[in-house]
Amino acid sequence: MTQTPPPVGPNDHIFLVDGSSFVFRAYFQSIRQDQKYNYRSDRLPVGAVRLFATKLLQFIRDGAAGIKPTRLAIIFDKSENSFRRELYPPYKGHRPEPPEDLVPQFPLMRDTVRAFGLAPIEQDRFEADDLIATYARQASERGADVLIVSADKDLMQLVGPKIAMYDPASGDREERRIGPDEVFAYFGGGADKVIDIQALAGDSTDNVPGAPGIGVKTAAQLIAEYGDLETLLARASEIKQPKRREVLTNSDSVALIRLSKKLVTLVQDVPLAIPLDELTLAMPDAKRLVAFLKALEFTTITRRVAEIYGVEAGEIEPDPDFVGPGGWRARNGEALEPRAPAPLSDKTETPEVAIEALGPRTLAAARLAEAREEKIDRTTYRTVTTPDELQRWVDEAFEAGAVAFDTETSSLDPMQADLVGFSLCVAPGRALATATAGRATCSAGAILWRGNSRKARRSPC
Repeated sequence: MTQTPPPVGPNDHIFLVDGSSFVFRAYFQSIRQDQKYNYRSDRLPVGAVRLFATKLLQFIRDGAAGIKPTRLAIIFDKSENSFRRELYPPYKGHRPEPPEDLVPQFPLMRDTVRAFGLAPIEQDRFEADDLIATYARQASERGADVLIVSADKDLMQLVGPKIAMYDPASGDREERRIGPDEVFAYFGGGADKVIDIQALAGDSTDNVPGAPGIGVKTAAQLIAEYGDLETLLARASEIKQPKRREVLTNSDSVALIRLSKKLVTLVQDVPLAIPLDELTLAMPDAKRLVAFLKALEFTTITRRVAEIYGVEAGEIEPDPDFVGPGGWRARNGEALEPRAPAPLSDKTETPEVAIEALGPRTLAAARLAEAREEKIDRTTYRTVTTPDELQRWVDEAFEAGAVAFDTETSSLDPMQADLVGFSLCVAPGRALATATAGRATCSAGAILWRGNSRKARRSPC
């Protein structure tokens, strides 16, 4: 007989894990590791599942940010067809298909959650962020402390006295707790202003249109000056800068801004299929968990789980539901035809070679994910105001042999845009901007000029 958990209250520490984000994070970390750890003996891709399971065990056993959870929820996006697509069909429409090697791992991620004694949480029409927002609101209203495990900026609108975010360590990047100060540093406004700032600035990642020509910095300045989005739009005719005034008084632009606000606002009253009080964190069935991990051929974590929970791994058979063809399933759980086994190379591939082998789309996605997780210290950037100073940077760029270059313009329309400035980056943390260009970053989307002579060639980052 299953014991009913007590209601959520002030003594609870609730972890809400953005499972969909972790799936991709685990994948891009895995492909940068030795490839022999990323496949089962029958060539089933399992590298992301291995890292996902390791991190999940860590949350259960050790918690995060110095906190141990009393309840834990792993929350996924069920599909791309959320209600936001009904409002705006292009929403997230430009995203590429997931890498081929990740597709069979989607159902295994959910199986991993079940093997640890938890229920994977997902619902039609709503994104994981909406479910997280609803759980977070309900829990905080009852006095519980909430830690949202994610680096997703969209969730920063939820940060408050009882709600914080936690971005786990990844590669060379250290872990960080995201509270009100970190939200302000990112957006230039408090959590209560994030929605209005995002509505103006838009979001190229999710294909949220926003206001043409207005970025996060300008959006934050406008919201700070006028207080909120509605006041800004009502008084837009008072804006002194002609192009900003034109954009914010144009009926088509205003319609896109209002639509953008609906797209970026997280729903906090989703009718939850699994109520808040049913979120638990009980001891898993150790034998079932070991059987699952053995079926995926995870030697290290299998041994660790057996030691932690006091079972003899050698006496437990792999779970037959996941052995051989049983482990091969497509994104929605339908059966996949196993690939013909191919021996792994005896040579240990470097991470770069391993990624290259997966194709240009995966390479670009991996580099983009890596760039987005790079911590940026803007205090090391320099503003150039003299030709001599600029020449020193140009000389350094030629010496380095590679440079990221970007322009800052007053509009996204090339027929109307004026050049405001430009930025140049020669290495992570070594960047300059002209006096009015603002900031510069090396990113996967930049254009590099490669070569150690002035006959440099242009190539993608």
